[in-house]
Amino acid sequence: MVLSFSELFCWLSGVLLLAVPAAAQRPAAAGPTPATYVNPVWNADFPDPTVIQARDGYYYAYGTETRRAGKVLNIQVARSPDLVHWTLLGDALPVKPTWAHTTDSFWAPHVSEVGGKYYMYFSAKPDNAVDSKDPGAGLCLATATATTPVGPFVPTNEPLQCGPGFVNIDPMQFDDPATGQRLLYWGSGFGPLKVRALAPDRLHFAPGSQVKELLFPDSSRRADNYQKLVEGSWVVRRNGWYYLFYSGDNCCGDKAHYAVQVARSRAATGPFETLAQATGQPGSAMLVRNDRWLAPGHNSVVTDAAGHDWLAYHAISVRKKTFVAVNNEQEDSRRVLLLDRLEYVDGWPRVVPNHGTPSVEAVPAPVARRTKSKP
Repeated sequence: MVLSFSELFCWLSGVLLLAVPAAAQRPAAAGPTPATYVNPVWNADFPDPTVIQARDGYYYAYGTETRRAGKVLNIQVARSPDLVHWTLLGDALPVKPTWAHTTDSFWAPHVSEVGGKYYMYFSAKPDNAVDSKDPGAGLCLATATATTPVGPFVPTNEPLQCGPGFVNIDPMQFDDPATGQRLLYWGSGFGPLKVRALAPDRLHFAPGSQVKELLFPDSSRRADNYQKLVEGSWVVRRNGWYYLFYSGDNCCGDKAHYAVQVARSRAATGPFETLAQATGQPGSAMLVRNDRWLAPGHNSVVTDAAGHDWLAYHAISVRKKTFVAVNNEQEDSRRVLLLDRLEYVDGWPRVVPNHGTPSVEAVPAPVARRTKSKP
């Protein structure tokens, strides 16, 4: 791949950002695990968070593009020793894909680590999507790789898949321990959540594999219907069940109406039964708004040193709802990073301790392994 001068400049800028003095990058000193914490754990725009634990023992969070101190970050990356204290490291994707180098729409990254290599899956708006001669062009699924969790992640030469509107967004990669399949989940655009097997290189779909549709929007007009649009897939396997977390239906703006929902299956590729179908309750929401936090959603699930699962997600503070966003796609909604404990009761996950809403007071903190400070 041949880089233009501007692309080379951006790449070098990203490398320099990641090579800043240690004092600027180092997370909070790795001392005793905090006894409690109060949301948010990162009080700045950090939408669609994926949180993983890397081989170095630190947690890394990746988020949708944002503007920070006047600079656009394509994919945000932050690091924490304990899931509570976070340090922003910069842009994990400092060079845009060649097929999307004129646009500023880089959404919802997911990162997986295999054999010391890091794979990023994200959504991007291709250059031809802004061409009025091609009105059907929409967002694409994309891939990138790096040798460290910080990056820089290098995008592949071609998108994984493109289509109209915002159907191809919110990828989540999952290795099925039961079958050994490498799976990619994605979907929105008022269509279903989908899954398809990846090839061994993890950068392409497996030859001959087929898309499977898993979960569909619900068009009913109930006021508490969060499933009119479904997106933000996240899958975990616990106690023989595959839990599919997802969000809907409107993340942003004055009419934001968003919640985390859940379904489960005995197989990673379904069929999935929603919480509503299993219990007969009106909807499948397990995390909804309260008087302090609006539109909670687009979660990931991360496990602490004690084996407890935590839901990392974004939400909008009623005290500061907006900021100067990169473009109007986010409707200037300021979505900050929150964290709450999960527990599994009667075969279903639920958020504690605030009765299915974001915690607003001090609550017990995750249990963290003691990590060495970064050099």
